[in-house]
Amino acid sequence: MKVIGVGLGLIGGSMLLSLRRFYPEAEFLGVDNNENHLKEAINLNIIDKSAQDNDFVQADLAIVSIPVDISEGILNEILNKVNGNCLVIDMGSTKRSLCESLAIHPKRHQFLAAHPIAGTEFSGPKAAFSSLFDEKTMILCEIEKTDPKLQTLALECFQKMKMNIRFMNPSAHDVHMAYVSHLSHISSFMLGKSVIDKEDDERNIFDLAGSGFESTVRLAKSNPKTWVPIFKQNKTFVVEALSKYISNLEMFKNQLETEDFDSLFSTLTKTNKLKEILDGIK
Repeated sequence: MKVIGVGLGLIGGSMLLSLRRFYPEAEFLGVDNNENHLKEAINLNIIDKSAQDNDFVQADLAIVSIPVDISEGILNEILNKVNGNCLVIDMGSTKRSLCESLAIHPKRHQFLAAHPIAGTEFSGPKAAFSSLFDEKTMILCEIEKTDPKLQTLALECFQKMKMNIRFMNPSAHDVHMAYVSHLSHISSFMLGKSVIDKEDDERNIFDLAGSGFESTVRLAKSNPKTWVPIFKQNKTFVVEALSKYISNLEMFKNQLETEDFDSLFSTLTKTNKLKEILDGIK
C-alpha cells in the first residue's frame, strides 16, 4: 500500500505514524509547503521520502491535513491526479464549504470528508505522535457519497485505532464545531489577550497564574495560521456561537453588578451539569 500525507503537522503526521503501526509494509510519502517540515518528517520516520506528482497516480490512500482556506483547491488538484482506486481523505475542521465545492467533481466518490476530534496546542511534525487518535471520535460527513470499497478501507483504518465513528451532514458538523471547538479557542485567545493587555509585567503572569488560568489559556498557544482560516471558513456559525456566548457573559456581568447572587448561583449550578456529561464521555 502506498500512502501519501499532504500536510505533515500534528494531525497529518500523527495519522501517518498511527497507520505505520498497522500497515508496517506500506510506503509512506509526504508533501508539505514547508521544506523543514519535510526534512523533519523524514528524520522522525513519519514518511519515507517526499512525494512527487507521479506518486499520486500510484497511491492507494492520500490523507490531506492542511489549512482549510487552501484545502478546496488542493483537494481538487489531488483528485485530478490520483488513479481510480485511490481514497482521498480530508481531515480539516470545517466541512460545509468543502463538500459543496467538491459535489460535482467527477471523482467525488473517491473523497471522504473526515474530522478527528483530537489534537494538542502544538504544531509541526515534532508535535506528532502515533497514539493521538486512539479511542477518539472521528466524524465522517456524506459517507454515502464515497465508494463502498473505499469506505471499507477508511473504516478499517479508523477501527484499528479504536476510534468512535460519528456520521454528520456537513452543516451540522460546522454548527457543532463552532460551539464546542471553535468557541473554546476564541475564549482561550481572548482571555489570554485580556490578561496581556492588563499585565504590563510579564513576571506577574508567570508568578501569579494558577492551574486554572494555565489550563484555560492552553488553546491560545495554538497556531494562528491554522485557526484564522477556520474562523473565516466557519464565520456564519462562529458569529452565531459568539453572540450566544457574549449574551451569557452579559448576563453574568449583570447578575454580579446587581448583586443578584441567587441567580448567579443558579446559573453556575445548572452549568455544573457539564461534569456529568464529560465524566460520562470518559
